Amino acid sequence: MAIIEQAFGEHGEKHPVSAASAVYDALRKKVVSLDHPPGTVLSRTAIAQEYGVSLTPVREALQRLEEDGLVRIMPQSGTVVKRIDVDQLRETQFLRVAVETEVVRRLALDPDPEVISRARAILNMQEALQGDTAQMGLFNELDRAFHRTLFAGVGMTNLQQILIRRLGHLFRCQMLDLPSEGKMADIVEKHWSILQWIEQGDPDAAMEAIRVHLSGTIRRLDMLREKYPEFFSS
Repeated sequence: MAIIEQAFGEHGEKHPVSAASAVYDALRKKVVSLDHPPGTVLSRTAIAQEYGVSLTPVREALQRLEEDGLVRIMPQSGTVVKRIDVDQLRETQFLRVAVETEVVRRLALDPDPEVISRARAILNMQEALQGDTAQMGLFNELDRAFHRTLFAGVGMTNLQQILIRRLGHLFRCQMLDLPSEGKMADIVEKHWSILQWIEQGDPDAAMEAIRVHLSGTIRRLDMLREKYPEFFSS
């Protein structure tokens, strides 16, 4: 199929997207969602045929994925999806906590009813999906939308995009953790707690709430490595 060369912004407006960016986004989504698990060989020719593009944008997309640390390009041997790099995961988690605690602090210092309303609508949809493992993909998209809404509320959407490029290993780890009993309900509960403290204008409580939320998967890392050793680097 020919890949659609446009994307939709925060409020539905259309933005042109290059073929390379469109292929990158599509491949990254498959890698992060574990549709392409570690060890998957990515054929440039097959990708070009699937998305109806030339080899040039495919090559550029794979190079960007390599910069993200998600694939390894081996000359003459193809491209392979890498295992989850635990060291990189921990580093980017540290960065994420630092950035997102500042985001919620700023939001709580000056609560914006419109931002709170958008976040609440997302959480209502997420709440309706909790426990339905068949809807994990949509649940995860709503999770991303919740955090994106918080960043947008302080005018830091571009910063979040920079951060997301470093979070591929963490996102894959979260996908392994999401089917765990009670995990989806716990995420929703933590999201409501964050939003509650923002709305009440309590920056310290909001910061603590998001620290607790963002530490969930990291606390379970050893268990996940033991359960899914084939997904992690040694």
